[in-house]
Amino acid sequence: MTLGRLLAIGMSLIAAISAHSASAQFCDDRFPWTCQGSGAPLNITPVPRRFEQESPAQPGNAMNVDPAISSRYAAIYGFVSGEPFPIPAVRLSDINPAYLRTAVVYPTHEPPGTIVIDPQNHFLYLVQGGGRALRYGVGVGRQGFGWSGVATIHDKQEWPDWYPPKEMIERQPELRRQLSALQSGLGVPGGSRNPLGSRAMYLWQGNKDTLYRIHGAVEPWTIGRSVSSGCIRMINQDVIDLYQRTPVGARVVVLSSR
Repeated sequence: MTLGRLLAIGMSLIAAISAHSASAQFCDDRFPWTCQGSGAPLNITPVPRRFEQESPAQPGNAMNVDPAISSRYAAIYGFVSGEPFPIPAVRLSDINPAYLRTAVVYPTHEPPGTIVIDPQNHFLYLVQGGGRALRYGVGVGRQGFGWSGVATIHDKQEWPDWYPPKEMIERQPELRRQLSALQSGLGVPGGSRNPLGSRAMYLWQGNKDTLYRIHGAVEPWTIGRSVSSGCIRMINQDVIDLYQRTPVGARVVVLSSR
């Protein structure tokens, strides 16, 4: 064997050893594919998405529900008795678990009793004090129908009538088929099919009605989405809970969605 050939073989061995050393040096257990040999298939496990990033369920497109979640929320979101109209139990598989009612840590300068609405993340917080709050999932205004600012709850109603503003009727003339003559004009009487659901709280700024409401929902699977004409919609069981905790005159802060 010639000297040149021996040198070539030696250089090849040195290169192979260096490559293996480099591979070992940069192997990171957090990224398994960096520890695999050349040509080995990559086996990368996707990182699960957070609840907030998942698409909310649609009717007929149920999500799997953890039995622990079902057990915890069965009573909270069960059938509501003692109401003039039926409020059925919520099908939890229709709603992303992130939007179910829960107590959370929430540092804020707002005083206890204040309602803070975060449209971007589809949450409503009822400030409790001590850095805590009750958090509810909400549906909010779709693009072009959002609103932000500070208001107060001027009025509260159980099973309210709904009077769509004329601008909405102009945008959606099919609504006329659902309207009837009520004491304050054309509207939909309170009841199970009323878009305001079981409760409504009316937001005013000074002496002016903003026309925005915090209200129940007849489509609970829309919680966690931006689908309304600007109002804040909640699961009926949740809006009843908030209604009982919130007096007329309570401060409401609606954050910007940007």
